[in-house]
Amino acid sequence: MSPTATYERAPNNSFQGFILPDLVSDCHYPLRLSPDCYNVARASEHWLLRGARLVEPRVTKFMGLKAGELTASCYPDADEFHLRVCSDFMNWLFNMDDWLDEFDVTDTWGMRECCIGAFRDPNNFQTDKLGGLMSKSYVASLSSCSVASNDGSSWDGTGSSAAFIQTGGPGCTKRFIHTMDLFFIAVAKQADDRCQWTYPDLESYITVRRDTSGCKPCFALIEYAARIDLPDEVMSHPVIMAMEEATNDLVTWSNDIFSYNVEQSRWDTHNMIVVLMREQGLDLQGAVDYVGALCKGTVQRFEDNRAMLPSWGEELDKQVAIYVEGLQNWIVGSLHWSFDSERYFGKQGLQVKQNRVIKLLPKRPLST
Repeated sequence: MSPTATYERAPNNSFQGFILPDLVSDCHYPLRLSPDCYNVARASEHWLLRGARLVEPRVTKFMGLKAGELTASCYPDADEFHLRVCSDFMNWLFNMDDWLDEFDVTDTWGMRECCIGAFRDPNNFQTDKLGGLMSKSYVASLSSCSVASNDGSSWDGTGSSAAFIQTGGPGCTKRFIHTMDLFFIAVAKQADDRCQWTYPDLESYITVRRDTSGCKPCFALIEYAARIDLPDEVMSHPVIMAMEEATNDLVTWSNDIFSYNVEQSRWDTHNMIVVLMREQGLDLQGAVDYVGALCKGTVQRFEDNRAMLPSWGEELDKQVAIYVEGLQNWIVGSLHWSFDSERYFGKQGLQVKQNRVIKLLPKRPLST
């Protein structure tokens, strides 16, 4: 039997929309926010706007993202410097995701080549592409991207990632670059599906979505923000990998619910709700309920594996506990941020968080 979730029916049959599952109330992890949130968030936005050369209406859209607030709730214990590194990356990643939504397969592979090349060798890799230059500015000191922070001091927005390379542990850095490569490879697959108007089955979709989400490099930043570098024997342990997967699934699948309305309006099919409606013949509310039930199951999966964590000795166990708490912060932080940001619900996020009613947006005309 397919999993189901309870929901409140709309008041009349003519309603064109759906009811969100109450994922926030079901998540009992404490939500914490870095005290450096707002200063760091605003300075990081300034860096991205300068480096990405955004113009209206993209500027307004980006300012409604509030990625710095997401960063501050996912890495609440990071000091100001490390929080800034994470915030710069988060802004860069969201902006890159928006760019890639408009790319075909060839352009996506080209972006991958210049960005991963810059990550691996920021000093010697040469590129004139804006995406590659932004990547270099995240991982090496490029004076052209230097901006002033809110307190008037000089912040080399690029130096944040120079610090990643210089102060991040080798294992953490390797995982960051490897998972970014997985992100680009998966997004190229998504672009191919989009160009061909093909729809993956549920199992294939879940596999690709775990990489298109961009969660995996964000998990590497948990280590960086905490200034730890867990050994491969820990990070490759099945229980750790299962907890990462459960976190990724919760963040990703809940995002598919929250982003569905905007995505359906632009004919985007890379969404679990679309896959379920096609593969299992569910109506919209049924597909939303199905994904909501899966989301709730991920939290239980996370806790089941937490209870099975082995011991690697006192010192490593302390570091593992920090990493696991970081995954937990991603679960609760991403849920609340989805309503604080304007990315999915515009300025109605708090209202939607309370009543959970989504009215479908009209579809945009298809370009010819």
